[in-house]
Amino acid sequence: MHLPVSSVPKTKQPDFIADHVRAIPRSGIRDFFEIVQSMEGVISLGIGEPDFVTPWHIREAAIYALERGKTGYTSNLGLLKLREEIARYVNENYSLGYDPANEVLVTVGVSEGLDLALRAVLNPGDEVIYHEPCYVSYSPSIALAHGRAVAVSTREEDEFKLRPEALRAAITPRSKALLLNFPTNPTGAVLLKSELDEIAAICREHNLLVITDEIYSELSYAEAHTSIASLPGMRERTIFLHGFSKAFAMTGFRVGYACAPAPLIDAMMRIHQYGILCAPIVSQEAAVEALRHGRNDMLEMREQYRRRRNLLLHAFRNMGLPCFEPRGAFYLFPSIKSTGLSSHDFAIGLLKQEQVAVVPGTAFGPGGEGYVRCSYATALDQLEIAARRMAKFVGRK
Repeated sequence: MHLPVSSVPKTKQPDFIADHVRAIPRSGIRDFFEIVQSMEGVISLGIGEPDFVTPWHIREAAIYALERGKTGYTSNLGLLKLREEIARYVNENYSLGYDPANEVLVTVGVSEGLDLALRAVLNPGDEVIYHEPCYVSYSPSIALAHGRAVAVSTREEDEFKLRPEALRAAITPRSKALLLNFPTNPTGAVLLKSELDEIAAICREHNLLVITDEIYSELSYAEAHTSIASLPGMRERTIFLHGFSKAFAMTGFRVGYACAPAPLIDAMMRIHQYGILCAPIVSQEAAVEALRHGRNDMLEMREQYRRRRNLLLHAFRNMGLPCFEPRGAFYLFPSIKSTGLSSHDFAIGLLKQEQVAVVPGTAFGPGGEGYVRCSYATALDQLEIAARRMAKFVGRK
């Protein structure tokens, strides 16, 4: 005989959750878009995903791989031919030389690469300095690796750049690494070579490892991108992270890579081989095609992003929302302080009243209060409609 569910005696659910996991907040982006998904007719400027479909020749490479029965495991490090293409690509585009045999690791997106890097180098309590507003996963990823996240605020009046004096002030005897992301999500900020030189000098002086997430580096609109790993004395103390999601519109393929001196790659690989084993072979085959023949597609998409940025930037300024002009990535970070609303209230009000979704700036750290993130990885005609709706909303404040 089975008792009805309602009559089964209730017992207290045991708490098995680890303390460091319990302390991690849910993603501010994902929580907000739970609301968006329940609504119809919404124009989303929220998710950082290209609206372009992966170019056909890259998709065709994946299809052809399947047709040839490419369905098994690869080396833990990844397909050798992909690692060779990665080494060639970063040498040609970033002036970085890596041995594909033992200094390149193919990962499941940059997200896994970052996780591996942090877990490979951090001892409990080691401090990792990072700049914010920043991508939502940085602080939680540090915490999951049992490190201590140390945020350095960047300001609009400084074009959201990491200032050397602010970095110096954050360094303590427990500082182990600096985590960089330029061009930056959510601000689109960049660092010039001269500015990176100053940051690099501090890292050498204080023996800091640098983990540099350069996923948006191809989407630089003004100056040529410089990697901090290419500066004197930095290759040996830098883990270079990159991938295919943004520049080649391959978000769903989930393939990225890490380049670093062999001892660091070996340490990361030892974690990778037990947690993941290898990135999907079909994605790796597609990535080979992207690196060999995808440059023209990337340049065409970048030009479209530039046009969209200019349209939306002009619209924000016309509606009285001051906005820093981003030099990279595909985000705008307008100030909404003049409306008198908090970032959260502005985003919720805009969504409910005008069916336009943006992300509250606070999702990217406390320094994001007073701002919202707007992705312009959205079709031009949709951006025009979204801008008109936003202007109506702002005009009522």
